Amino acid sequence: MEPNSDDAEEHRLKQEKKNERYMWWWLGYFLFGIHIVAFVMIYAVTHAPK
Repeated sequence: MEPNSDDAEEHRLKQEKKNERYMWWWLGYFLFGIHIVAFVMIYAVTHAPK
């Protein structure tokens, strides 16, 4: 039983590391997107007709 539990633990750790990498990529894209939206809104407000 020990080798199976070691394999399962190793698989779980690899999956957790992969999920964490996806989470950081998602967070990076999300923050980048928020900044793009903020810059577009600033541009729109500063160039709005008076």
